[in-house]
Amino acid sequence: MTAVRIGAVAKATGCTPRALRHYEEHGLIASVRAANGYREYDDAVVTRVRNIRHLLDAGLTLDDVRVFLPCLDGDVASAPPSPAGLRVGRERLAVLDARIAAQVAVRDRLAVALQAVTPPAAPPPTPGSLR
Repeated sequence: MTAVRIGAVAKATGCTPRALRHYEEHGLIASVRAANGYREYDDAVVTRVRNIRHLLDAGLTLDDVRVFLPCLDGDVASAPPSPAGLRVGRERLAVLDARIAAQVAVRDRLAVALQAVTPPAAPPPTPGSLR
């Protein structure tokens, strides 16, 4: 095990130190404290954080990511999904679909309201009237 400081993990994963501390608070990664009080991570945490980011980018939440804890140290992107992982993914997709439908309904109501109060555009000028 090679000890890696939070800044090195952040640089290797493209995450901020704040995000790493947040993942740690949620129990997704772990560190030990050096004598000087700095956080030190096992260098394998880089793979774990990249997998967490992959799952978050796919639309999952940190709570959803917990289901994947047993496989976060491997290749999550190409591994066959587990039944629990599929369930979480389907549940999250349903939540996102519901949010999108609600936003589309709000957008449509706003478009109708604006259409009702916006005067019609002036017709384009005829070719002879520009002089």
